Amino acid sequence: MVADPTGTRFTLQSGATSAQIAEVGAALRAVRVGDVDLVPAYPDDVPTPAGAGIVLAPWPNRIRDGRWDDAGEIRQLAITEPAFGNASHGLLRYTSYRVLAQTADAITLGAAVVPQTGYPYHLDTRVTYQLTDAGLHVGHLITNIGAGDAPVAIGTHPYFQISDVDTADLSLQLEATSWFRLDEQNIPVAEEPLDEAHDLREPRRVGDLALDGAFAGLARDADDRASAFLTAPDGRRVTVWAGTGFDYLQVFVTDRFPGQEVAVAIEPMTAPANAFNSGRGLRRLAPGETWELEWGVRLDAPAS
Repeated sequence: MVADPTGTRFTLQSGATSAQIAEVGAALRAVRVGDVDLVPAYPDDVPTPAGAGIVLAPWPNRIRDGRWDDAGEIRQLAITEPAFGNASHGLLRYTSYRVLAQTADAITLGAAVVPQTGYPYHLDTRVTYQLTDAGLHVGHLITNIGAGDAPVAIGTHPYFQISDVDTADLSLQLEATSWFRLDEQNIPVAEEPLDEAHDLREPRRVGDLALDGAFAGLARDADDRASAFLTAPDGRRVTVWAGTGFDYLQVFVTDRFPGQEVAVAIEPMTAPANAFNSGRGLRRLAPGETWELEWGVRLDAPAS
């Protein structure tokens, strides 16, 4: 018998809505509303591919060369993205989270970031997945339980779909004012106004996009939520919303997701790549301080 490389899976159910969360990385493996799967599946016998659904803490995306300036002290993290020479996606990607609370329709998982080479701070992190009538609400808490002011950013890496429609044929819409130009290490070197390739203010067919970068200047609604929309030709729409503090959305369109010709990740982040060096979006948590964040996804029927 071969163990599941993503660990124990936890299933949530409420009426016609369900979700599945993996122990490793607290990864979002599935969301289903009625007979529609909102998250693409991947094989049972592989580790979480392409960051699928994982929590990114204490930083999202990348740190150039794994080196960062901690108030004048240079620290060196392990290089976890050898192809580009970066430290990537935080320190909990392959961590087994523990269950802190569980009901039929919700689960809270926790994991600690312990002091280690390149990051001498101690954090308690928690993520709660709660089903809603048409999707999922996700809450994050991160607390500095050590000494010293801990630099922190957080993100998540979910992929979305409407399962009975080719993802390439969905349209993507996101209202933002700028995007981050990347260098050969996928590190931002400039924030620029939207150009033709990155302008998603009007819906664009996913199969026509070549994107792997962050957007800023996100439009927000009366509840201070920024949203991205994936819409099927028949009008059904997946809304991915990001609450206060999630000031950036990463969009990644790929043909390398297992079993999918095209897949799209829409990633709420509190900071863009290399924030430990740029300071952009980085927060310093005082000892005992807690930061709370939320995001979610829902499936909306076509307007009548």
